[in-house]
Amino acid sequence: MAQNHAKIPRATLKRLPLYYRFVNTLKSKGIDRVNSKTISDALNIESATIRRDFSYFGELGKKGYGYNIDSLLEFFKSELSDSDNIYIGIVGVGNLGRALLTYNFSIHDEMTITEAFDIDSNIIGTQIGDVTIHDMDNLKEVLESKGINVVILTTPENVAQKVVDNLVEANVKGILNFTPARVEAPSSVQVHHIDLGIELQSLLFFMKNYSN
Repeated sequence: MAQNHAKIPRATLKRLPLYYRFVNTLKSKGIDRVNSKTISDALNIESATIRRDFSYFGELGKKGYGYNIDSLLEFFKSELSDSDNIYIGIVGVGNLGRALLTYNFSIHDEMTITEAFDIDSNIIGTQIGDVTIHDMDNLKEVLESKGINVVILTTPENVAQKVVDNLVEANVKGILNFTPARVEAPSSVQVHHIDLGIELQSLLFFMKNYSN
């Protein structure tokens, strides 16, 4: 069950998805336990930081043994998402946006992209999978009517900030930013930037340590 996060540093909470993805990959390789040094080497995060992060959530591991993969995964899933369905919007249906819609990725089955927006008249009104592409002019109306407060941003860099301003007006509270722009939003809105450097660091770790 999710903890009360009031006293947990924001930096710790932002690292939880990184830990989750890494541990999930270990699980897929048949590994049943991991220590903080292994996580440190893969994600380029100091071992002491990892142990401190985990300590906020109680006894997740044992000295000399490390952390049980299944227990960690169960814990991260409970922290990263509640059991309620979460509906997500996406703004920008170019190559990346179209790919995300086509595969409609999720951490949990309850997370689904249901609305998409673009300015291109050639694709507005068309469907990708089960998702209809809306005109950006209808952004606020659609998001508010559907109760969507999480949006993935895949627009060109030069319009990213303007779109974020529109999302704030539409009462969006969480933005996953795939653009290179470091956009700004009020403190009430969480903006997470996809860091390819971290992902590549993890990839190189697996290439070095788990390739045949």
